[in-house]
Amino acid sequence: MSTALEVAAYTADGTRRRHAVQLPADPFDGRVHRTALHDAVKVFLANQRQGTAKTKVRKFVTGGNQKPWRQKGTGRARQGSIRSPLWPGGGTTFGPVPRDYRLGLPRKVRRLARRSAFNARALEQAVCVVEPLLFEAPQTRRIAALLEGMALTGRRVLILTHGDNRNAVLSARNIPDVAVQRFQDAHPYDLLRADAVVIEEPALGQLAEGAELADEPAPRPKAAPADATPAPKAGRAAARKAAPAKREKAPAKKPAGKAPAKKPAAKAAKAAKAAVADKAKKPTRKKG
Repeated sequence: MSTALEVAAYTADGTRRRHAVQLPADPFDGRVHRTALHDAVKVFLANQRQGTAKTKVRKFVTGGNQKPWRQKGTGRARQGSIRSPLWPGGGTTFGPVPRDYRLGLPRKVRRLARRSAFNARALEQAVCVVEPLLFEAPQTRRIAALLEGMALTGRRVLILTHGDNRNAVLSARNIPDVAVQRFQDAHPYDLLRADAVVIEEPALGQLAEGAELADEPAPRPKAAPADATPAPKAGRAAARKAAPAKREKAPAKKPAGKAPAKKPAAKAAKAAKAAVADKAKKPTRKKG
């Protein structure tokens, strides 16, 4: 993409800088390959499986070396072993056996998936840059203060360091849902799983200064304005008053119809036709 991606930058104590930073074009080029991401996550999860599930077929179940009852004359179905898959405690048919679930992925696809994961999180504004975490000794409170200043407390955070930073790893080890890895070891699954990705600035190289960030907006009041509340109530009251009027007017329209008056006339006409037909059918006596 022509425009560089910009993200917020923080100091080591969690204070946000005035200006954002521009991410480098490698790997943040703004392109996301969904198929490569799907394949990378699928392969990663498949490779986590141990593949040790196993069930016993009938030949591995102890017992059942003799016929439970004779073939004929008992009235019951014929059986040859109590370890048949049809019996409780018998063998399992087509059950799982130990196997290797491991899958592979071409090197170019792995690199494409990693770039796509970084770009996807950067486009979601889930990536931020922090100054080098130079700790003389492991201190959990410094990592906790950093996350609190970045408003990431209680969220799943992935911290990517520039090279091996043992003190940072030990400092974040006791904080739930916080993981520390080297930037070059980041996997697409870990990048997509985290709520926020924090990257040390030296891991990305020399970064250019971006646009100036505006101040954080103040939280909006939850209470609605007082002058807006009576309007819905008045509208509801008017609707309730109008509803009975419509119900009262509805029965007045029924007497105007002529349908009920036509039913007796139709019955009288049918009765007259039937009487004429009966007279025509009766034989007339000849006089004489």
